[in-house]
Amino acid sequence: MSEEPESITAAVPGPEGVTPDRLLHTGASDRPSAEDLVLASGRDLTPDTLEWARRKLAAEGRSAIDKQLP
Repeated sequence: MSEEPESITAAVPGPEGVTPDRLLHTGASDRPSAEDLVLASGRDLTPDTLEWARRKLAAEGRSAIDKQLP
């Protein structure tokens, strides 16, 4: 087996870049946080987006983050 990750996210030139795969937590044993949902949706971490994510997770559970990821 290879020690390389299954997918590699290349950084985009410029100040915004791309969130590395290792920062997005998914899997049956993980409980996604509001921060995970905000990052998966491509939004900035702000009080408003964190509150949005908390509401979405409360209403939809784990499927809220699954809908954001390919």
